[in-house]
Amino acid sequence: MTESLNSKPLDKFSNRFTPSKMLAATGILAILLILLVVMYFSQNSKMVEMERVLTEEKDSLTNELTSMVHAYDTMKTNNDTLQAGLTRERERIVQLLSINASNAQLIKRYKSEISTMREIMKSYIVQIDSLNTRNKFLVAENTEIKQQMKQVRNANTELSKVKEELSDKVEIASVIQAKDVVAVALNKKRKETTRISLLDKVRVCFTLRENPIAKAGEKEVFMRLIRPDSLVITTSPDNLFEYKRSRIIFSANRTVDYINQDIEMCVYMDNTGDFIVGTYSVELYLEDNIIGRTTFMLPKK
Repeated sequence: MTESLNSKPLDKFSNRFTPSKMLAATGILAILLILLVVMYFSQNSKMVEMERVLTEEKDSLTNELTSMVHAYDTMKTNNDTLQAGLTRERERIVQLLSINASNAQLIKRYKSEISTMREIMKSYIVQIDSLNTRNKFLVAENTEIKQQMKQVRNANTELSKVKEELSDKVEIASVIQAKDVVAVALNKKRKETTRISLLDKVRVCFTLRENPIAKAGEKEVFMRLIRPDSLVITTSPDNLFEYKRSRIIFSANRTVDYINQDIEMCVYMDNTGDFIVGTYSVELYLEDNIIGRTTFMLPKK
């Protein structure tokens, strides 16, 4: 009775898992295992490929960023504002290079950032090219202006030379000359004499020439009587006048009102006791110029 009761469940289990059914279940499990293995290797292959693509993408972007850094290094400008912008963008690129992008999302963001930076860099390149073109134009214009200024300076120099030459010519032309200069020795009766013992005065007469471009007005003529031994006869050692930035001694002087026309005049020199035998030179000076010369003789008795 008991055996029959215990054998019934076993028989029921045995009927349920027959060898053929167990074999079929094993086959199915084997197939499932094979599918899982295939799926694993397929997924792993895809992961490897994805990692390779991501690595290539990252390397490509890194190279592009490095190239952009070098490009910014070569871009120079004297514009302070523009140079500050170049420095700022270069620092952004260097900062982006330090990010370790290891997944697709970061790579996508990485590419987006680079795309924006590329456009910014293009904008800077255009601005720098524009500034360089403008600078070249300004340099050329500045060179042209400098050349024009040099030409103007040269022209001014030439004009100054011409003006100076003209001034010299006008100054020379404006000199009032003396003509018909005659020097004679006089006795006390105002008669001409050649004897030193009878000499009372020396008279030097001349004509101040007409000169329409000379300045009219009072003119002071200075006379120098120079002995044969080169001594200038004078009534006082204080008789000095300005000539060529020096003070030289004179024998006698006279002031005349000059009206740009010929005017006859005479200058007298008293006998100071310094006269000797020989030939005397007479020089006439007016306004820093020698205007006339002559000579006369006092022979031996």
